Amino acid sequence: MVKKSIKKWQDYTFLDSTLKEELNKLDEKSLYDAFAKDISFGTGGIRGIMGVGINRINIYTIRKATFGFASYLKKHFVNRPYSLQNVVISYDTRQNSYLFAKETARVLASQNFHVYLFKEPRPTPQLSFAVRYLKAVGGIIITASHNPPNYNGYKVYDENGCQLVPHKADLVSEEINLIEDLFSIQVDDFETYLRRGSITILEKYFDENYLTAVRFASVQRVRKENFKIVYTPLHGTGNAFGESLLSGLGYDVYSVKEQMEPDHMFSTVTSPNPEDPKAFKLAVELAQKVKAQLILATDPDADRCGAAVLVKDEYYFLSGNEIAVLILDYLIKFATRIRESVFISTIVTTDLVFKMAEENNLEIIKTLTGFKFIGEQIELIKKQRKDFFFGCEESFGYLVSDLVRDKDAFQACLIISELTAYYHEQNLTLIDVLKLIYEKYGYYQETLINVNVSGVDGLNSLNHFMESLRKDKLVNLGDDQVLILEDYLKQIKIFDDGRIEKITLPPSDVLKYVFSNGWIVFRPSGTEPKLKVYLSSFNKTEQKAKLLLEKRVDAANKLLRKYNLIK
Repeated sequence: MVKKSIKKWQDYTFLDSTLKEELNKLDEKSLYDAFAKDISFGTGGIRGIMGVGINRINIYTIRKATFGFASYLKKHFVNRPYSLQNVVISYDTRQNSYLFAKETARVLASQNFHVYLFKEPRPTPQLSFAVRYLKAVGGIIITASHNPPNYNGYKVYDENGCQLVPHKADLVSEEINLIEDLFSIQVDDFETYLRRGSITILEKYFDENYLTAVRFASVQRVRKENFKIVYTPLHGTGNAFGESLLSGLGYDVYSVKEQMEPDHMFSTVTSPNPEDPKAFKLAVELAQKVKAQLILATDPDADRCGAAVLVKDEYYFLSGNEIAVLILDYLIKFATRIRESVFISTIVTTDLVFKMAEENNLEIIKTLTGFKFIGEQIELIKKQRKDFFFGCEESFGYLVSDLVRDKDAFQACLIISELTAYYHEQNLTLIDVLKLIYEKYGYYQETLINVNVSGVDGLNSLNHFMESLRKDKLVNLGDDQVLILEDYLKQIKIFDDGRIEKITLPPSDVLKYVFSNGWIVFRPSGTEPKLKVYLSSFNKTEQKAKLLLEKRVDAANKLLRKYNLIK
């Protein structure tokens, strides 16, 4: 099967010259990885290494995915007037992102959809907003978020501006899998569709529409004197708005000039990930120079936001959970509530946010990991005439205003700046505020272990690990007794007394071991070749909560070593 697929690409007369050259250079192992299977379309769309082959991101796999999405749209929006058969396309600053965006536009135009294509790289949350604003039937953004430079991806959005949730993604995947020959998809030149009016270029004028929505995230006016912010987009799409948004609101903003420039190699950082303190190196140097109180960093597609705050003479890097806690606390204190308000977060986010929401009369919804599930719930609560209050996930994703249906780094930048400036006026750092929150609700500690794998063999090892955990039916993890096992693939909760309850969330390959004072979650990533292990502990004292977490990390690492996932 693999050899047959390779030969088909070798024999294709019109194969892109760059891909043909790469194909001729690959060794046997690389050929196997590139052609072992079709690149999968999941709830995150597709994401992978760029290159030749059916298991890679290239113009042909992009065309195939788009043709499948077009087929899905034709079946599900057959009653929509032709004038509203619009699809919005955006792209980030990565290598080939604009090329892949144009290929996507060509395929959709060939299938009689009207395409809105952003003229320049634009953030993921703006794509979500644009789908809603332009009443489109869907949207696509070419991005691999904060993955390494050799990756790219293809994220698909529904008519509500929300990433496709599993039941919709499965339908698109079915359409994609019906395409037997990806070379059979024929399209005209991009310029031809432009002349016909099938593709409309979204110019910069559209930016203000989105920024108006972002400003709705503001809760109150705050004093900004003697308060400085350093901002970096880490070479990504945040350069479009990050500095101008905050300076337009009256903040004194200093941008990291080297990282304001788009650079598909992300040459000034080891990883363009605001979750990683190493990505802040240049920002910290600038912050020390100008004596800034706050540093903000957004990832390449500007849906995630990380932050560091000045404490005495050092910068403290806030975790995703800590940022979520601070924003929720601030909104509880100052945001206006009109109707019944709903807080939404994921099963791997700190339990502290759920305790805060419960004690402050917010309705709570827990979702699977992934902001698409939060976006889906927003649509459902709107139909019940309830108000969205705040949505967050531990991986640095936040949403305050539901005019967007995905995590939004600019809303996060705005609200983090606002609350930091507010407390700065009170002579409080965000660490002071966190301590006050812990004193009120209890001490919660969290961490994350990432286990990276590569190739088909690596993915098989992750599958084996998860299958083995299900077979082993662990009753203890280290010193911790398992009180509840939540198996999201089987959609059941198994209690230590033998009781079983149904989990009403969609099936997902996730195992959560719940203890009396925290939990451990094992989850293979849906978008990257890695296993994520989330760990949580809580106690009435900080010291005991930290000690519990350390022991939990040791137990998890011992288990990972047992299955040769780490050394």
